[in-house]
Amino acid sequence: MESKKYKILLCEDDQNLGMVLKNYLELNDYDVTLERDGRLGLAAFQREKYDICLLDVMMPNMDGFTVAEEIRDIDPDMPLFFLSAKTMKEDIIKGYKLGADDYITKPFDSEVLLLKIKAILKRNEDLNKENENMQFDLGAYHFNPRLRELSYDGKTQTLSPKENELLKMLAEHKNDLLAREKALKKIWGSDTYFNGRSMDVYIAKLRKYLKGDEQIEIVNIHGNGFRLVAP
Repeated sequence: MESKKYKILLCEDDQNLGMVLKNYLELNDYDVTLERDGRLGLAAFQREKYDICLLDVMMPNMDGFTVAEEIRDIDPDMPLFFLSAKTMKEDIIKGYKLGADDYITKPFDSEVLLLKIKAILKRNEDLNKENENMQFDLGAYHFNPRLRELSYDGKTQTLSPKENELLKMLAEHKNDLLAREKALKKIWGSDTYFNGRSMDVYIAKLRKYLKGDEQIEIVNIHGNGFRLVAP
């Protein structure tokens, strides 16, 4: 079976370094998109799915820190590396505060970068395998996200992909707040008004599916999101 080819978003405004890195990573069997501008890099991230992002800090139109903040809003779990000539302690701390997995100062050894990328991707793959097998007991209901099955009283309901993803996020945040914006960006891709209305319809459907157990409730936290209350 053919192994998965990981996709890397590389944002680097130094043309020579960008091409050298892109070629090196492609030789090591990665699929690399190179952008030389922060705004174009963010647009590429919004268009396609990536496994890791490598961001230069100093770029035209939008710096790497700002790109990272925008990416984190869309996908809080996306692995991020900063590549930077800025070696000041304050910059490095800022990078890690933004949730960077690593902050690599230039010049750096490409082989070391490659090993770090491999380590992060392996870690994420292992976490994803664990999450794929995760199941939830919600009061009298049993929820298996991998099979998209919600079981109650000997009957099983097969959920649509969006219903399944939304219930999974609610179950992961059980008895806690699931931010509306976070769910919209992860499942619908953006938090527009129309996507918000669509999510409200799916919330209503999930409430209907879960009405068999009076202890379960999906509470609307006005202006913030939803909370799945379950024993």
